[in-house]
Amino acid sequence: MIDPKLIEEKPEYVKEALKKKLWDFDPEPLLSLFQRRRSLRKEVESNKAEQNRLTSSVPSFKKEGKDPAPIFAKVRELAANNKAKEEELKTVENEIQARIEVLPNLPDDDLVGGGKENNHPIKEWGEKPQFSFQAKDHVALAESLGIIDYKRAAKISGSGTWIYVGEGAELEWALLNYFISSHLKDGYQFVLPPHLLNVESGYTSGQFPKFRDEVFYLEGVEPKKFLLPTAETALVNLHRNEILSLDELPKKYFAYTPCYRKEAGSYRTEERGMIRGYQFNKVEMVQYTEDDKSDIAFAEMVEKAERLLQGLGLTYRLDKLAAGDCSHSMARTYDIEVWIPSMGIYKEVSSVSNARDYQARRGMVRYKDKDGKVHYCHTLNGSGLATSRVFPALLEQCQQEDGSVLIPEVLRPFMGGKERILPKK
Repeated sequence: MIDPKLIEEKPEYVKEALKKKLWDFDPEPLLSLFQRRRSLRKEVESNKAEQNRLTSSVPSFKKEGKDPAPIFAKVRELAANNKAKEEELKTVENEIQARIEVLPNLPDDDLVGGGKENNHPIKEWGEKPQFSFQAKDHVALAESLGIIDYKRAAKISGSGTWIYVGEGAELEWALLNYFISSHLKDGYQFVLPPHLLNVESGYTSGQFPKFRDEVFYLEGVEPKKFLLPTAETALVNLHRNEILSLDELPKKYFAYTPCYRKEAGSYRTEERGMIRGYQFNKVEMVQYTEDDKSDIAFAEMVEKAERLLQGLGLTYRLDKLAAGDCSHSMARTYDIEVWIPSMGIYKEVSSVSNARDYQARRGMVRYKDKDGKVHYCHTLNGSGLATSRVFPALLEQCQQEDGSVLIPEVLRPFMGGKERILPKK
């Protein structure tokens, strides 16, 4: 959530910053509400002070033999007036909250405005593979290798799903093990969170209220629960309503979970197969940092995600996203996109993002500095990595003329030393 004080003190700055995120924000209604809140608070405090003054004068009235009844009557009048003012104040504060909580995070100042058309490629890594034979796409490769079953997945679940079979399941599990072992070596703490989350978790992460209709809910369950769309939603809630000590920071977590998304693929070529589905596997990184240390954490997480793809030997590109292409809760995002030869395009396999204090304000995640002053933490997240696009890229980039797929060396220890996957007869 945006700091309300920033909106009140620099409304035009906030308006222009949100415009870069393609968000039309008129600060005037909020400024009027802020003014009304100040006025009500002043009236309430003034009334309370007068009640206290009158009440404290009762003993002297009695001592002088005067009737205190008029004083009691005036106190009751002030109390009734204050009750009405306090109810109005609560209504005003709820309206302020409702208007602020739907606003997206402010983009960092160095981000250009606009949507994905203004994303800026920072670098490319690796050589795009050139084939001296008729290369196959990942769907055809998966079928010839007998490692993905789309037809039976559709039978038991529906479109937008798939089943890993045999060496396909081994390869998927090898990828996950490779990611997990890398994060453990880097000192991140492994977490296996629940897949059913409460509404408060969606609110803290910034997905609710704006995107409350884009997740899968459990019907007939109270209090309401939803399937996590990404492990970030769970991890950024671990310290909700907590005040951490300085020596606990930074906190570095990663989790493996399936991710459940309502938005699945279409029949377009670039979304065939595993490119976009209702459920996919992902290893997610999250950090909690001091409010002046998140840029360091961001650079570290980008480097970690890149290193995973470099270990696999897969060609990729690093993009700095324009403000309007950053997600609702994020102040800055770099996408890491892997090359898909059959499509001739890069597809995102990791987004590394800095939310600054946006999520921490919503979840009241704070820390005390060395002087005892309380600050909001900064939270960051990054895919490390999502497999549903790494898997197709690996099949296509590592395919051989004989129809086999070469297994990257870093995955072989997790596949019993196997060097390649051979086509099935």
